Amino acid sequence: MPTHRGPATEVVAIGVIGAEPFVHRLAAVAREDSTTAHRLVTAAYEREKHAREAAMRIADDVDVLLFAGPLPYDVAMSHGALPVPATYVPTGGVALPTALLRGVLGGAVDPARVSIDSVLERDVRETYVDLDLPSDEVHVMEYHDNVSPEQFFDFHQDLFAAGRTSGAITTVPSVAQRLEDAGTPHLAMAPAALTLRNALRTARLLGSGARLEDSRIAIVVVRLPSSFLPQRTSASNYWYQELRLSLHRALLPDARRMDAAVLERDEHSYLVVTTLGSLRSATSNFARAPFLGSIAEVLTVEAEVGIGLGRTTLEAEENAEQAVTQAGDSGGGLAYLVGPQGNPVPLPATQEAPTPAQEPAEDPHRETLRQIVGALDDQDDASRIVDAERISRIQGVTLRTARRTLRTLVDAGLAWPMPPARAQKVGRPPIRYQLLDERLGT
Repeated sequence: MPTHRGPATEVVAIGVIGAEPFVHRLAAVAREDSTTAHRLVTAAYEREKHAREAAMRIADDVDVLLFAGPLPYDVAMSHGALPVPATYVPTGGVALPTALLRGVLGGAVDPARVSIDSVLERDVRETYVDLDLPSDEVHVMEYHDNVSPEQFFDFHQDLFAAGRTSGAITTVPSVAQRLEDAGTPHLAMAPAALTLRNALRTARLLGSGARLEDSRIAIVVVRLPSSFLPQRTSASNYWYQELRLSLHRALLPDARRMDAAVLERDEHSYLVVTTLGSLRSATSNFARAPFLGSIAEVLTVEAEVGIGLGRTTLEAEENAEQAVTQAGDSGGGLAYLVGPQGNPVPLPATQEAPTPAQEPAEDPHRETLRQIVGALDDQDDASRIVDAERISRIQGVTLRTARRTLRTLVDAGLAWPMPPARAQKVGRPPIRYQLLDERLGT
């Protein structure tokens, strides 16, 4: 049974995706932290282009995926969303000065005449200033989601062949291998242990959040349409009693598959109580409606199906009532889902039918991030690290709305949670988020 779909547990299963040396190194760092409840499931690849294939091999067995860097992460995400939340180990940080020091001590490259990939140019320049090294002949190629390993290799190789550098510093294992094959001096810039530990903490946060999300209550109301209701329900309405029993029997197979309880709600409807994770799995991540297909096979009646999600049973049932009313008003053929945000989403009986729920929802999220980043720029804040209180002040909204905004950005791959800062006062420290404004493009 997949960890992220099974019973609640304190152990977070983290899938580690990367080249074999990275996988072994991160596993060694993870083993050092024996006090944290986590389990690693690893999948190594030889080339970054195989990142998604490696991730899909283990996706059913983990709560979250952790990629070796932004390049394999973007390769995996470029073919569609992954079944579980995902994040990656950031480039740069203390890895750059460490690589430069290795270059000086080992004589592999001259740090003053070198090409560097993946790292932000401003970080490179600031590092050289801090180390009191000249950077006039240092060439940088930043990573963007449309940059390939081949482009990184050509960048390094062309500069070296022209005599403009003494060698290369790369974060991409396949690029390092090609430079080795070409006889070009180079250093592999691997993430520092501190960076790996922080990435593991971030992965645990995402995995825990996803598991808690999947354990939320989901309630489905299945109701007979009003046009089939007798004016007075009584034991003498045998045909109607038989119809209700047939509806109940039609619900049971799907309910068993999602480990749900089927309860009589009133004379005209049933409640199906389950968890969000089970419902998500049974509906292919809400690509189709539950029960509509099986009911149509057994009955000649198009039942009305409404799905409610919520943090409590009461909230989920209220949302389910709103959803089934919407289904009744729509005239049949569609179920409706209503979550905590209150927006009804139509779901078809079969996965092939197009629905608004399958439309990409990145544009509004990117616009939200763009507005937040613009406000941070106006305040001369280039850190791109915020918490809910900061977002609340920027957007002029409540803390609850700000937290929802940050979670939405995380779900859209435009931010990722960071370990809380050290508490300066009594109480639980707020969760900080790293905004990924580089994903906005130009």
